[in-house]
Amino acid sequence: MRLFGPIYDRCRTWASHHLAARYLFWMSVAESIFFPVPVDVMLAPMALARPSRWWRLAVLCAVGSVLGGLVGYALGALALEATWPLIQRLGWDATFIHVQELFVRHGIWIVFVAAFTPIPYKVFTLAAGATGIGLLPFISGSLVGRGARFLLVAGLVAWGGPRVEPMLRRYIEVLGWLVALLVLIALAWMEFRR
Repeated sequence: MRLFGPIYDRCRTWASHHLAARYLFWMSVAESIFFPVPVDVMLAPMALARPSRWWRLAVLCAVGSVLGGLVGYALGALALEATWPLIQRLGWDATFIHVQELFVRHGIWIVFVAAFTPIPYKVFTLAAGATGIGLLPFISGSLVGRGARFLLVAGLVAWGGPRVEPMLRRYIEVLGWLVALLVLIALAWMEFRR
């Protein structure tokens, strides 16, 4: 099943649009709250299309992602009861409860890990608010984790330049499914450790 190739192609088209930076910012915000596609699929082609602006694009993603994370945090802190049916409908309830337990045990380090890795950050933002982890540690862990992740992705793509693009395009399906598999393995491992 081809899923990531068409998404990558669409994001390459968006990357050359004159409003691409705005799309990237709002996609980063949405991805931290509810959007299922990682923002990296738009960041990578944009960094490839504009290699001199890679660090600005990464910072834009990090800021948008943390702002979206704050919305998720607020939903978790203020409206968990109202959002719980949505969490259950999306199938995040078991993961959410487990993430709450991880927050109690590991605090800010869990925020950093969730922000840096391909684990769904949105689940952690809701759980951080619901668990009551401090706002400053949440923002700090998110900024460092998201910033490092997006700087790494954009920097590597910009550094590799046009010579990387054909290889990236050729293996995008494998890479996409590999990341999805790693997320599933990480979630299964967290569940197994319970």
